[in-house]
Amino acid sequence: MNNLKQLKFWNFGGMYFFYFMIWALIFGFLPFWLHKTAHLDTSISGLVFSAMAVTALVLEPIYGVVQDKLGLKKYLFGFVVLCLLFVGPFVQFAFIPLLQMNAIFGAIVGGAYLSLCLNGGVGVVEAYIERSTRVNNYEYGHVRLFGSIAGGTAAFIGGIMFVQNPFSIFWASTCSAILLGVLLWALRVNKEDDGGVKSAAAKVEEPPVTKKSMMNVFKNKSFWGLCLIIIGSATMFDVFDQQFPNYFASFFGDQSEGELVFSRITSVQIFMEAGFMVITPWFINKIGAKNGLIIAGIILFVRVLGSAFLTEVWMLSFWRLLAAIEMPLMLISIMKYITSVFDVRLSATVYMLAFNFAKQIGITIFSSLMGVLYGAIGFQSSYVVMSIIILAFVIAGGLIMASEKTHSQKAKQLGQELAS
Repeated sequence: MNNLKQLKFWNFGGMYFFYFMIWALIFGFLPFWLHKTAHLDTSISGLVFSAMAVTALVLEPIYGVVQDKLGLKKYLFGFVVLCLLFVGPFVQFAFIPLLQMNAIFGAIVGGAYLSLCLNGGVGVVEAYIERSTRVNNYEYGHVRLFGSIAGGTAAFIGGIMFVQNPFSIFWASTCSAILLGVLLWALRVNKEDDGGVKSAAAKVEEPPVTKKSMMNVFKNKSFWGLCLIIIGSATMFDVFDQQFPNYFASFFGDQSEGELVFSRITSVQIFMEAGFMVITPWFINKIGAKNGLIIAGIILFVRVLGSAFLTEVWMLSFWRLLAAIEMPLMLISIMKYITSVFDVRLSATVYMLAFNFAKQIGITIFSSLMGVLYGAIGFQSSYVVMSIIILAFVIAGGLIMASEKTHSQKAKQLGQELAS
């Protein structure tokens, strides 16, 4: 039994590894590919990322409802894997011809397809593996670590692959999808396990989630403050990273050398990020989740503004490495804040709306806006504008959000009143 449980652990870890290998390969080198291989200007490149975000806005609620109904059944995960299998052929034989036929149409179609398995599909992967690991009594964070290892590995080998053949990134993603599919097919989660979760949950009767309780989320000012701070941090983190690789490579005489160096730095950053993930929960417990989100936003502000004014290669590398601190702060603080301030029965709803949905709306707007600004006033001036936007959203969100400590004190006081 112990051997079977250990085998399942490596199965879950392998699925995370190969999925996030694909994620890191595509997102890490897509900016280079759009600029160098597809020959798109910054505004059309921004449209690709906007199309990915818009498609995710449509897909996320649908994917969420379907996966909840499926439970531990693998059909939707299998659909995501199927989409990933055709990434290589799509980019090689369809994406380029579509862009040549009509750049705007091609950008929209390409972005929508990539979103099927990345921006939108990542929620399916996260939800399914989280539920499956919980059923099998694994620590989810231990399995999730394989994703960070995959990201660092992809950044390290991706630079070499991209310099040799820009299309190899997408064909490597197809190969990873084959291995991911094999692991998904091999995974055996018994139906009675799912029933076990339901029966265990049924032992503790909780008031049902009503329409009124869901609407109360929108009446909570902390929800809207959280949305603002997520746009200022998580959204702008992604928007900044979309075309920063091209900016970084422009400081090298040989762009291929810049691409290779950037992949090495990204690899170091992701492995550092995995290390910070270990100590960040302790730090957030000390300072509070709200403060953690604010600090993450301030670090991003410093990264973006520094990239505008301090443009030595070693300084640009340093700004990039700061993301290794910023990302763990953001990911851990958001979950701790939601479970501390909002009804825990609605934590998934709040997370989907305040993090995923708000983030994708922000990406839809700011990807195109910044793409136009890059072409009109250049990267450095655009980064100054972006840093101001980040600071404004983080300050506004921080002022509106309630402290989780204040909220817990009120909840404790209410509990004492009800007990008496």
